[in-house]
Amino acid sequence: MMKEHLALIDQGHESLACWGRRRPASSVSEYCFGSPANFILDVGLTLLDGKAGFHSVRQTDALIHRLDEFGPDVVHLHNLHGYYLNIDKLFKWLIRSDCRVVWTLHDCWAFTGHCPYFTYSCCNQWKTGCGAKRCPQLMGYPPTINSASCKWSYEAKRSIFTSLPSNRMTIITPSKWLAGLVACSYLSKYPIEVVHNTIDLNVFKPRSNSEVFSVKEKYGLDSRKIILGVASPWSKRKGLSDFFALADKLDKSEYSIVLVGLSAKQMRQLPPGVVGIPRTDSQIELASLYSSASVLFNPTYEDNYPTVNLEAEACGVPVVCYDVGGCSETLHRDDSKLVECGDVLSASLLLAKY
Repeated sequence: MMKEHLALIDQGHESLACWGRRRPASSVSEYCFGSPANFILDVGLTLLDGKAGFHSVRQTDALIHRLDEFGPDVVHLHNLHGYYLNIDKLFKWLIRSDCRVVWTLHDCWAFTGHCPYFTYSCCNQWKTGCGAKRCPQLMGYPPTINSASCKWSYEAKRSIFTSLPSNRMTIITPSKWLAGLVACSYLSKYPIEVVHNTIDLNVFKPRSNSEVFSVKEKYGLDSRKIILGVASPWSKRKGLSDFFALADKLDKSEYSIVLVGLSAKQMRQLPPGVVGIPRTDSQIELASLYSSASVLFNPTYEDNYPTVNLEAEACGVPVVCYDVGGCSETLHRDDSKLVECGDVLSASLLLAKY
């Protein structure tokens, strides 16, 4: 979002970037309308009632006031979930304004009654209406104890998200896979375009030998071949347990598994043969870690268009990835390979060839 915002300003346009949490605004063209206290309150309320996206009333009122002042011709939406926004209030404002709306979806939350992804749980209730059966991911993000909320949320979101005329909103997806799902959902009335995510090729490129040596020295990495994993946060859905299973199948004298983006707790629980590195905010350091690896293994069970695959390949590193979601659309090297989701044995045999 910020890359697009800054590019618009550089081109001479007026642009206002708005968000609800994580960091304060740093210029007059930015607006953070949430707060840590509101985030905590929204999390608690959602846990109780399951109505994700229907709290944060005051914060959304503040956003709407700022939008009224700015008077945008186009509003570009991104993720509307995350405990910071009231979607009902926002769309009512969009309806009464005369702006065009572009909405980039980064997951499936916009057309389900609860979850951002449903592949892992093999649930297709979203096609006909969530709530007919108990949601298999109630305690998955965004967690709730209210099992009756999925039907209510599905119907409410369908009403709200289809309230704009079809000629006023365009849906953007980063992958053909997600575009196909949107076309089967209640959002199918809107034009759908695929715009792949991009990365900074000035950063993500094969880094110099000195940069690779420096990052390996910093994290105590030896001369063994590195099988790299990158995620933040790591979870079972991202394949963390698959890396642990992989560690038992590889020759530890030849290969070292290095995982980037782990929490302090996860780093304390690593099995032998696995090196943990916390999340890095330095893209150059991350590119150097990619460049130090023989291969990136991305055992994600659910994903839209994983940019870690793009970053690794741009750094000259092949990728082995589970064949899920839009992952196949991110691989362009002949030596990058797809394996069946969850097939750690086949993955280990492939990885041992790099």
